[in-house]
Amino acid sequence: MKVAQADILIVPGYTNSGPDHWQSRWQARLSTARRVEQDEWAKPVREDWTARFAEAVNAAEKPVVVIAHSLGVATTLQALPDCQDKIAGAFLVAPPEVDNPRIRPRHLMTFGPYREDPLPFPSIVVASRNDPFGSYEHAGDMANAWGSMLVDAGEAGHINAESGHGPWPEGIMVFAHFLARLKA
Repeated sequence: MKVAQADILIVPGYTNSGPDHWQSRWQARLSTARRVEQDEWAKPVREDWTARFAEAVNAAEKPVVVIAHSLGVATTLQALPDCQDKIAGAFLVAPPEVDNPRIRPRHLMTFGPYREDPLPFPSIVVASRNDPFGSYEHAGDMANAWGSMLVDAGEAGHINAESGHGPWPEGIMVFAHFLARLKA
């Protein structure tokens, strides 16, 4: 699949992805990419976030390819029952442990638990070995449950601008390879 053949949905996490975040940079570079906007980025409400995601998927005119980061991963997975069968693939980065009470902010727990059955489309999970919001082992368990390919990002923090992943060229290369393997 090529970029022009897909509706690419950028799904940020808690507090959105600022201008230096790789999601914002990719959105500017990928001609068919658009962000799933939320009314309350700093006070996420699961029902509101998942409804907004489902609206974006269901309004798509082309196959949807999801690029989700952090709480955007949980939003994507929780919204699937309300989405039409339009998602062609998902690139899931830094999934937080939404069922771990030690992870802050605590309201992330309202987005759990994760589904533990295979996703109905191809997917990749990119996880860091020192993400403060989720362990690599947990991400691996979720990738196995979802039937996703797991990509080890090494010690990459939360894979955001604060951890040095502004443009994130390694990520866009993995995404490009993933996109090329999807069927239009």
